[in-house]
Amino acid sequence: MKNLLFLLLLLFNINMAAAQKFEPNWESLNKRKMPEWFHNDKFGIFIHWGLYAVPSYAPVIPNSGDSYAEWYWYRVQQDKQKDYVAFHDKNYGTDFLYPQFEPMFKAEMFDPQQWANVLKKSGARYVVLTSKHHEGYCLWNSAEADRDWGRPWNAVTGTPKRDLLGDLTNAVRAEGLKMGYYYSLYEWFNPLWLKDKKRFVSEHMFPQFKDLITKYKPSIIFSDGEWELPDTAWHSPELLAWLFNESPVAKEVVVDDRWGSNTRGKNNGATYTTSEYGSGMDASVIWEESQGIGHSYGYNRNEKLEDYKSSHDLILMLIDIVSRGGNLLLDIGPTADGRIPVIMQQRLTDIGNWLKINGEAIYGTTAYQYPYQWSAGPKPQKKKESYMAGYSIAELVVPKKDTASIAAFFTKKGKDLFCILPAYVPQIRLQNIHVPAKAAVTILGSKKSLVIKNAGNDCIIDLSGLKPGEVPAELLVLKIKDAL
Repeated sequence: MKNLLFLLLLLFNINMAAAQKFEPNWESLNKRKMPEWFHNDKFGIFIHWGLYAVPSYAPVIPNSGDSYAEWYWYRVQQDKQKDYVAFHDKNYGTDFLYPQFEPMFKAEMFDPQQWANVLKKSGARYVVLTSKHHEGYCLWNSAEADRDWGRPWNAVTGTPKRDLLGDLTNAVRAEGLKMGYYYSLYEWFNPLWLKDKKRFVSEHMFPQFKDLITKYKPSIIFSDGEWELPDTAWHSPELLAWLFNESPVAKEVVVDDRWGSNTRGKNNGATYTTSEYGSGMDASVIWEESQGIGHSYGYNRNEKLEDYKSSHDLILMLIDIVSRGGNLLLDIGPTADGRIPVIMQQRLTDIGNWLKINGEAIYGTTAYQYPYQWSAGPKPQKKKESYMAGYSIAELVVPKKDTASIAAFFTKKGKDLFCILPAYVPQIRLQNIHVPAKAAVTILGSKKSLVIKNAGNDCIIDLSGLKPGEVPAELLVLKIKDAL
């Protein structure tokens, strides 16, 4: 009997293993469930760092890709965008070619332990570094990069003489954070790409991608640069089948939706949906919004203080995104010598300080049946949820005469409901929320208990007994235990 049970168990495990093998097509790939950590962690830090950090220039145009400093080479050489060209010619000369920036990318001030400490203090749970942007320059030792560019075109054989990606990866993981990489499928001016796209995919992109995964074992891959070819030409389903079946991160890795000109916003299951400087999505899909602290992902010396979001607005953006079931990937752009600008460090620290007290309402939560409650008045027309929608949650929480504003955000965890208030009010009436008798209300970070009572289909929470200074005046989090 024991032998029979052992045989049945063995056959069951073999069948289960076979069932987990994914075929190189979307129907099969989409049967893979998104690893649970991505749903729970909610907040990550994006890092755009490459040769573009040397000129570190873009015109400041809100909600426009023309404001992305990491697109410097393309804007100068291909688009011949007048602002970029004028800046380049004035400061470097008309004969200065972009590859000549490589000796100036020294990263001499790069301290991975200090970076990791700043990232840890932000409260983020994962980090995504640009392993390679569209310029093709790699932050690790890529043989394919040097061979196909015909020059040292990575940080180890190039001027930094250092595995920037590997060093940061080790430091980030030592702080207990997950590490991932942005990876551009195509490269603007790679000679092989320009000559033979099929060979580029098979001889450059495929082995380079596998080398990155095998050596550094990322928890997340943010693919990009997919729009030039459909997924069939990139052979993305084959690559993802390898990633999910055979790679060393097959069980843990999370990937985005950018795997071909026909894949963005689709195939939700194997991938999560990305929005960029936009309004994001809702809880019906798995999604992540990415934005910089300013208007650019790569560091832009042309941005001024007023071009940076305040700490308050960044925290508010995180709250809004999580309340709608999404993740926030907040970008920073280090300098060419390897520093995280101090103002970015300050913003990250402020977010982390808020999360130390209120993280219970963010991490591991899910979206409530409606993400926020409007005040009285007509709701403002929300712009279409799309790429670069120019959506500003900071504007929607400001009370206005004759127009509704967002009075409260909601997240939930088990039977507990979290209510996040943009500003202190002496009393808040939560519409269409009727709590059981055992429900109790506290303020995160405080031992104060509040009075809650039902009123028809609503419930009312009294905050009038709070004294000035006892709790924050803004972004106050109420925990309604056993509300659901």
